Amino acid sequence: MLNYTPPSLPHLSTSPSRVLGVAVGKVWGLYYCFFMDQVLLRQSIRLAAQVGFSRSGGPGGQNVNKVNTKVTLRLRLDDLAGLTEAEMNRLRETLSSRISAGDSGEAEIVIASSEERSQRTNLERGLSRLEALISIAARLPKLRRPTRPSRASREQRLQAKHIHGRKKQERQRPGPE
Repeated sequence: MLNYTPPSLPHLSTSPSRVLGVAVGKVWGLYYCFFMDQVLLRQSIRLAAQVGFSRSGGPGGQNVNKVNTKVTLRLRLDDLAGLTEAEMNRLRETLSSRISAGDSGEAEIVIASSEERSQRTNLERGLSRLEALISIAARLPKLRRPTRPSRASREQRLQAKHIHGRKKQERQRPGPE
């Protein structure tokens, strides 16, 4: 297995003009609020991920037996940049089942990609999956503001209960009167 480790992250920098704003988005029907710097996060993932190549399994004939197309990405969580402390804690909590202890005992995420016949395509797919996994898992859920039911909704609920009760009453046999 060929291992490639990209250079360390010190040369990554954010310009002082970059202002991290609050963005609110909707993912899978849930509203999320996040402060993460997507550009810095993407750069740190691409630079800090340790890439390994191996032979892919499954059908494919001679290409499978000769070419190392399977890509395995290992990313130490301590090397991530662009996340706040709260987002990093949320990431560790959400992905606790996917986080394993690496060779040095530090927490890392491992993703493998072997869907395509091309090594480059598998590498890009693996990196994009890793980026999406981290950015979705790290987002902090928007706080719910408690509200009271409106008068119309209360009346509507009581009306529905009344109709349902009348329907059940009409199903009963008439008593001896």
